[in-house]
Amino acid sequence: MEMIKNFIREEDGVTAVEYGLIAALIAVVIAGAVQAVGTNLNAVFGSVRDCLSSSHTC
Repeated sequence: MEMIKNFIREEDGVTAVEYGLIAALIAVVIAGAVQAVGTNLNAVFGSVRDCLSSSHTC
């Protein structure tokens, strides 16, 4: 019974879970930012490609 009470009072596992959730949230934010930058960068390179392949001024 004492072992169960000690397990319930233990907070190290809770802290580890909180750090894991924070790390996961940061990873999701970074993935979203990289995807947004990649999409914009793809559009810029597409625009440059179109300008270089045509005789139009850009």
